[in-house]
Amino acid sequence: MKTFVLDADHNITAYASQEAASNAVPPGDAFASAVGLRTALKNYSAATVVGIWNSLTGVTPVKKFTSLDVAAKRIFKELQKLGGPDAKEAAPVPEAKTKPAKASKTPKAAKTAKPATKKAPKPAGSGPRDTSKTAQLIELLRSKDGMTLDAICKKFGWQSHTTRALMSAGGSLTKKHGLTVISEKVGDARTYRIAK
Repeated sequence: MKTFVLDADHNITAYASQEAASNAVPPGDAFASAVGLRTALKNYSAATVVGIWNSLTGVTPVKKFTSLDVAAKRIFKELQKLGGPDAKEAAPVPEAKTKPAKASKTPKAAKTAKPATKKAPKPAGSGPRDTSKTAQLIELLRSKDGMTLDAICKKFGWQSHTTRALMSAGGSLTKKHGLTVISEKVGDARTYRIAK
């Protein structure tokens, strides 16, 4: 039966049998079920448990778990996908590595066969059609003073919440066109401009 070892550095290693796991170097908490993992995780902070989950490749990162039971079940289920059934007794397969919780908000994920799912923003050269409203807006935002929120809404007939969403860090100017929009409060007006 496949057995896992969680060591003090929060690395999880898969072994083909419980006997092979008992000889693990470095030693750690061995487990072969979600219940066993839950027992091992009791010794760690909630942030460390989240870090272990977020270090697994192909999972959606979380900020916290509702309970230690939920965390153990979800982590164990993901571990079943890794390592494969042909794990050798003498050669353990590293499963997950995490950095200490205080060192980084986004720990590095272990390398596996799963492809990365996060898309990088398109380069600034892949701009919109020249005649589109987005192209016109970009041209206006490149001016030294930029444009106020009200002026943009009036010029294009957009509502203010739509305009703010377009300008936000998750908006299409950043995601689709790779532009950095600077938002400043000047007096009572919100002003937007594109960083040069």
